[in-house]
Amino acid sequence: MDEALNLLRQDKWRLIDQSALGMQFHALQSFGTDDTLCESVGKGQSPATARAWVHHDTVVLGIQDTRLPYLQDGLDFLEEQGYQYIVRNSGGLAVVLDEGVLNLSLILPEKEKGIDINRGYDAMWFLIREIFADFNKEIEAKEITASYCPGSYDLSIDGKKFAGISQRRLKKGVAVQIYLCVTGSGSQRAELIRGFYDRAKKGEVTKFAYPEVQPEVMASLSELFGIELTIQDVMLRFLTFLNTHSNELASGYLNGDEIELFDHYYNRVIERNEKFLD
Repeated sequence: MDEALNLLRQDKWRLIDQSALGMQFHALQSFGTDDTLCESVGKGQSPATARAWVHHDTVVLGIQDTRLPYLQDGLDFLEEQGYQYIVRNSGGLAVVLDEGVLNLSLILPEKEKGIDINRGYDAMWFLIREIFADFNKEIEAKEITASYCPGSYDLSIDGKKFAGISQRRLKKGVAVQIYLCVTGSGSQRAELIRGFYDRAKKGEVTKFAYPEVQPEVMASLSELFGIELTIQDVMLRFLTFLNTHSNELASGYLNGDEIELFDHYYNRVIERNEKFLD
């Protein structure tokens, strides 16, 4: 865990806060932004960057989800429930994003030795444990098999998952990404994804194993802590952590060179979505 902590200690952290941009901020822009930052940070043109982002009523699909036998029926169901959908460029399966879900990205440079994949996951796990340490609840990292998008670094309290971590590696940069269900009902979000799989799979046997989602194994942090947390509450905790683990914390946006890069990566994400959802 010491090696993971070393990743979080940076001489300078740059923060890009996109947690309050509202409904017009599209999830495709987020994935284009993280790819842009991977290249910029990976080339040493920008310092290590932390990004916070929130999207409204969006289901983010994994590539494997696009191979479901009745995908269109599942997508129609999501639209009926008022959700838009995209396909992400990092690993995993379908997850729900809404105004009660805070996403955090840590974009780090891969230096001479590189960053072992588990070290990246451990760093995010350590961060989340630290910012919520005052609640005195054990936060475990283990697969919650009946959750949506199950993985070995699902974060849970008392067996109920509230977060999932993924990674994106590009141009010597690493983006460690997490979604945190902060407010609202974790089980309702899980119910939505279960409905999607019910309609997109229809009980057929598939080569790839999709999760049999059980809504009762998912919850929000507000439910687990028994206190009404807000996105702003968690952002303050996150900022405090970054400030404590750096000599300088600077707030900012994409710089001039990054804006040009963003156009390239954003168009690539759009093309990728058109390919998989055509």
